[in-house]
Amino acid sequence: MPRILIVEDEEIIRSAVRKLLTHAGYEVADAESVEEAEANHDPASFDLIISDLRLPGAPGTELIRRAPDTPVLIMTSYASLRSAVDSMKMGAVEYIAKPFDHDEMLEAVESILARQPRPTGATAENPEKVPFESHPDSDPAAIMFGDCDAMQKVFTLIRKVAPTETTVLIQGESGTGKELAARALHLMSPRAANPLISVNCAAIPESLIESELFGHEKGSFTGAVSARTGLIEAADGGSLFLDEIGELPAEAQARLLRVLQEGEIRKVGSTQSRQVDVRMIAATHRNLKAMTRTGEFREDLFYRLNVMQVRIPPLRERQADILGLAQRFLKRQGEKMGKPNLKLTPEAMRALERHRWPGNVRELENAIERATILCDNDLITPSLLDLDGEGGDVNIPESLVEGNNEQTLSREAESTSDLSLEDYFQHFVLENQERMSETELALKLGISRKSLWERRQRLGIPRKKTSGN
Repeated sequence: MPRILIVEDEEIIRSAVRKLLTHAGYEVADAESVEEAEANHDPASFDLIISDLRLPGAPGTELIRRAPDTPVLIMTSYASLRSAVDSMKMGAVEYIAKPFDHDEMLEAVESILARQPRPTGATAENPEKVPFESHPDSDPAAIMFGDCDAMQKVFTLIRKVAPTETTVLIQGESGTGKELAARALHLMSPRAANPLISVNCAAIPESLIESELFGHEKGSFTGAVSARTGLIEAADGGSLFLDEIGELPAEAQARLLRVLQEGEIRKVGSTQSRQVDVRMIAATHRNLKAMTRTGEFREDLFYRLNVMQVRIPPLRERQADILGLAQRFLKRQGEKMGKPNLKLTPEAMRALERHRWPGNVRELENAIERATILCDNDLITPSLLDLDGEGGDVNIPESLVEGNNEQTLSREAESTSDLSLEDYFQHFVLENQERMSETELALKLGISRKSLWERRQRLGIPRKKTSGN
């Protein structure tokens, strides 16, 4: 059983992470500071250290020096993201931005532990047809799942392209698992021991995207009080995953093209360039080829990115995988919530197979988590899954469209069983942003433009680029 040390001075966060990892089957210890960690534990004896960046006394990065053979995961707020990048240059294996959800933390922990050398002993008569996570060239840490032919083709392609230096473009709808595919590509590559830096291009304001990616020099713009390392440079020697690359502004696209062509970056405000060795992996749910015809995306950058394309099929095209995924999620959620004997009734299985899953694997996982919470015995029924009987798209109530205050969205989400508040927001925005401006969307949702922008960032919903916005 892997042993994990949590170093965090905020009791609420420390307790929440400790409970989460304990329920996930890890042996966990914790401390409020670096000094307490050393006084009560031997940091070097743990398989992983999770530490806040800012602690009373010595910073979390001090643990990198004091336990050099133990991987350190740094927790940081978005406001100190650049400091987190600096910590990775000091030797941290990865960072996670606060606030994070449970799945993000578990995936980060599983990914880091998967990189640590261990005997696998995995064998298979036909390695092309075994579940991806049990392939001997990857770690059995449940990177992805898929028994259907479509996913087996994806796994075969990933196995072939991962050991190369080829740039990869991952395409697929929201919720299909594009980031997991990127992680698999990295973990099966020769760069697995080096960082995988993941960037959601839609979640960073346009005014900051170049500084975040390429870094900046002191005084290069208002607020640049010191020089900072960019995320591309932080990925030097490893892999850079650019999610939602279709949202990248034009100037940043030109800079990124230079990285792909020449392998060099130039910080904002600098006249000097430096070489970087980065394997590029990009992902999008948009049609980049069509965007090149409208001028929204550079054609030369598209062809540089589209050397090898991996398409992740939507869940509606993976009928054979639905129950397998549901069982995996049910096992995971049951263990987390102390309900290890949960089972799906035959009616629940049929309901799962009939549903169209517009939110794909993410929607399925949310449905299972919701059912696990509500279940009072060991049987998951269709009513607990809370799916519509036809498996079709959910209609937004008229009262939501006509809402005129901040409480409207919450009230409608509570009154309709199919979607949570965040599900409603995401569904409404994606369904209507093609024909509405940001002002109109905010007005219909009964919220301010600022609140709309903040929720987009939190949920990772890219903003539609139109002149009307």
